[in-house]
Amino acid sequence: MDVLVPVPIMPIIARGLDAAFRVHRLFEASDREAMLAEAGPHVRGFALGPSHEPIDGAFMARFPRLEIVASFGVGYDHVDAQWAGKHGIIVTNTPDVLTEEVADTAIGLLICTVRQLPQAERYLRAGKWLEKNFALTASLRGRTIGILGLGRIGKAIARRAEAFGLKVVYHGRSVQEEEPYLYYPTLVGMARAVDILMINTPGGAATRHLVNAEIIEALGPNGVLINISRGSVVDEEALIAALRARKTLAAGLDVFSDEPRVPQALIDLDNVVLLPHVGSASQPTRDAMGQLVVDNLVSWAAGKGPVTPVPETPWPRAAKAARSA
Repeated sequence: MDVLVPVPIMPIIARGLDAAFRVHRLFEASDREAMLAEAGPHVRGFALGPSHEPIDGAFMARFPRLEIVASFGVGYDHVDAQWAGKHGIIVTNTPDVLTEEVADTAIGLLICTVRQLPQAERYLRAGKWLEKNFALTASLRGRTIGILGLGRIGKAIARRAEAFGLKVVYHGRSVQEEEPYLYYPTLVGMARAVDILMINTPGGAATRHLVNAEIIEALGPNGVLINISRGSVVDEEALIAALRARKTLAAGLDVFSDEPRVPQALIDLDNVVLLPHVGSASQPTRDAMGQLVVDNLVSWAAGKGPVTPVPETPWPRAAKAARSA
């Protein structure tokens, strides 16, 4: 089976692919068009690495035998999964193996943001403790956390938040009857009711600027916003304006609208904690994610179907549709 690798991949993915497939590394080609012309008629799968180059319908259409796109990461908004599903192409991602790591990061970022731990560490390093104590901070005590997106990671965050004594509520596309947490049918309603907004929803056009100026204002001047999902979900300019005016207490961000470029306006603020998209970035977790990319392709090539197909391309329905088209 021929597999195309459009962008650089981790060593664990490279080793797995090389052992099982004929691999075409597009990012190494001196002449991309020549490689596409030569390999295109034979490629049945894509392997995508951590660098999320957009994979749209026009690109996939260049591969008449394409059957599966194995993407790295739980988010896959860089792949046009709707187009793929309509054309019988399976898209897979790497859920579950990163759930606990991302949830740990979310809670760590929340604590750092509320208690200003990075700022306190910089204060010590600058020798300012010799002059006076670091200023008192806000607290997690007595707060309610509203989770936007109670999926796998959202539930793991909720469990941790409860252990810290936080009241947990949530908003999503629909109520989850099996969950014990209070459901808010509207995001603005939840934002008014909580003082921590934990954003854990997929990116893409459907959620672009879902957290806008109205939501940020509803969160209030004691509110804390944490985003570990996608930068596109938050109106970054509106958030900057609210932080500047102290209409929002603080924010903790692991994701940004134009990564890795972070607005200087955010960097200059003292009431925001910024991380370079490290939610799942431990060696064991990233290795497990990389292995799952390989496992999806190997399972597919063996005729066993994908391991973790995304909802837009369910198995086996999508494959049956393709065969009957």
